[in-house]
Amino acid sequence: MTCTLLLAAVLASGVRAAAPPPTLRVDYYHTGDASEERFSIERMVIEPLPWPGNPARPIDDTNRGKYLFEVVDAASGRTIFSRGFASIYGEWETTAEAKSMHRTFSESLRFPLIDAPARVVVKKRDAKNRFRDVWTFAIDPGDKFIERGAAPDAAGRLIRLQESGDPSEKLDLLILGDGYTAAERAKFDRDARRLVDALFATSPFKARRRDINVWGLCPAAAQSGVSRPSQRIYRRSPIGTTYDAFDSERYILTFENRAFRDIAANAPYDAVEILVNSATYGGGGIFGLYSTVAADSAWAPYIFVHEFGHHIAGLADEYYTSDVAYLPATDRVEPWEPNATALLDPATLKWKDLVAPGTPLPTPWPKEERFKRGAARSAPPIGRKPKSMRSSARSRLTTRHCSAEDRLRGKSAPSKARTTRRADISARRPTASCSRATLCRSAQCAAARSRRFWTCTAADSGAGRASRCY
Repeated sequence: MTCTLLLAAVLASGVRAAAPPPTLRVDYYHTGDASEERFSIERMVIEPLPWPGNPARPIDDTNRGKYLFEVVDAASGRTIFSRGFASIYGEWETTAEAKSMHRTFSESLRFPLIDAPARVVVKKRDAKNRFRDVWTFAIDPGDKFIERGAAPDAAGRLIRLQESGDPSEKLDLLILGDGYTAAERAKFDRDARRLVDALFATSPFKARRRDINVWGLCPAAAQSGVSRPSQRIYRRSPIGTTYDAFDSERYILTFENRAFRDIAANAPYDAVEILVNSATYGGGGIFGLYSTVAADSAWAPYIFVHEFGHHIAGLADEYYTSDVAYLPATDRVEPWEPNATALLDPATLKWKDLVAPGTPLPTPWPKEERFKRGAARSAPPIGRKPKSMRSSARSRLTTRHCSAEDRLRGKSAPSKARTTRRADISARRPTASCSRATLCRSAQCAAARSRRFWTCTAADSGAGRASRCY
């Protein structure tokens, strides 16, 4: 009997030791302009659910992201947790607006609750892409000002879109709905399942489906849809998503970080995709933050996966929209994104194992031949990319490379290096292309004459009219 009780006590202690810790979130303000930045703490909060991450991988060794934060034990100086990330501020500081004014953005850091005092060190890449300390602050887990036990924001019923196992052992993807009224919750459920199916029909997610949990939340909106300032449409949606981010009509982001985080805290999550209740083409994706997509756009399945690649893997865009009118800078550095290169040293090409022996580096690219037909039929780019990303994308014209999909698949057999380009996806296009003249005969599309891209449904293209104008 004593032996049985002892064994039970050992097993119980083992279970307690293995239980995941609470999730600590630090909300802070990120302020600055194109030349300087500052940080200030808003609040610290214990989220209602335990830490969903893999306890065996507390240290991020991927070298991804424009920023990196480390949690360092105060007594020993040992780094106990780290994560790379990107941010809205990190994009905004490269815009023209940042040269003429200051702005403040809300951001968050999430990590397992610590047992002892620690300091958090936030780092940013310098001009040579090396991480440098930009902000340090202390945390005491016993601090009475850390919010604990507060009731979470109402987010509606948690939908188990796919439950593959314990969150600590799986990648947890949260699908958030924004701009759906209470009466449209069933629509969100259908939209979420349709787009999740599109994700799992795509490699490498297709092969790793059982390694991923998918959860859904859809807080009720007072009005259907989200803000679209370019059309003078304004909504106070629960998550605050809006078109026209950085004055780019198709770029969808939310600048309401606190609202987003408080709603997302109702589910375990490592990654988040926000479904916007709209048919207007758009989306966005930021590494380590979230990705977005207009759920009813004809392009939604493709954009869902495309933006998720930015968000979860830090992939750079692999398209360009105009000829390069300048030479690359002489001090060009290697991009941190895994699918982009400045090819400073061909011997250390990131995807060298996927390039067939004898392939010249840089690889000749018959751009004119490839792009003289069909380029305008491909999907328009989502948003105005920040200067740093545009420069990175254009610098890649010095070489052709294998697609991000091949890299994520982990292919072992060498293959010819190639680039995924906007023209390449035209064969998968779900809509027909309509000429500018044809579309502008439609009164519905008359206001769109200044836009670069027009699409209509296949049924309407033959009739010379468009039911939608993007």
